[in-house]
Amino acid sequence: MKGFKHMGRLGNTGITAALYLALAAVPGVALSCGNLKPASNQQPVNMTVAMNHADGMDHSMHNMSDSAPAMDHSMHNMDHSTQGQAMPMTGEHAQHQQMMQQQGYARSMHDYALSNLSLVDMNGNATTLKQELDTPMPVLLNFIYTTCTSICPVLSATFSQVQKDMGSEVQNVRMISITIDPEQDTPAQLRSYAERFHAGPQWRFLTGELDNIIAVQKVFDIYRGAKTNHEPITLLRASGASEWVRVEGLASAAEIMKEFNSLASTTR
Repeated sequence: MKGFKHMGRLGNTGITAALYLALAAVPGVALSCGNLKPASNQQPVNMTVAMNHADGMDHSMHNMSDSAPAMDHSMHNMDHSTQGQAMPMTGEHAQHQQMMQQQGYARSMHDYALSNLSLVDMNGNATTLKQELDTPMPVLLNFIYTTCTSICPVLSATFSQVQKDMGSEVQNVRMISITIDPEQDTPAQLRSYAERFHAGPQWRFLTGELDNIIAVQKVFDIYRGAKTNHEPITLLRASGASEWVRVEGLASAAEIMKEFNSLASTTR
């Protein structure tokens, strides 16, 4: 299965986030998760938003689950034309907008040589990468940072929905999110972030020394230099397996569940 690529359908979570990001760039519009209204110091804006949907699409899925928190979209800028002039984009949002627009996800199988790197959990307890992954349970792993305003909330909302979809089975799964911004993401900051996404006890958030966090990223070929260059990647490992499924892209919760169930069926 090495090197096999699979392109899946862009998940509802990614569509929702991309739509909100696009609307947030319209001048004179204050955007919240529930409604659109003119900014207090602007005249009302006459605006029509049209979306084309494939026949048979379930539109009820456009709203995120109640288990996932609302996201703050006020900080997003995207490249749209206003009165004939394009609004330039730079920095984190320019790259992440490009990622949000990508269709589907890539799937591949990998072996990773795990190192015994020191980490700290969100309760301030010392741990190691091997200790966290040395479990007979299946593992779901992603990388985030708490001040990210684009792809990280989508990745975390997806994990939140996955834990809900698993029901009682989730107690037999280990979910791990590792920050790539340990200087900002203290254990207390991670606890607050975990509460925001209603993380259960099986979902662990890890930080540590900067050098160790960089080394962990390199173990999983996640490291891209600056934190704003990070990519949406989810890693899954079946119970008792050594190989990992690498999902690159903003896969939906349903797609992550499909990959998870496929792995589980191979170990029964």
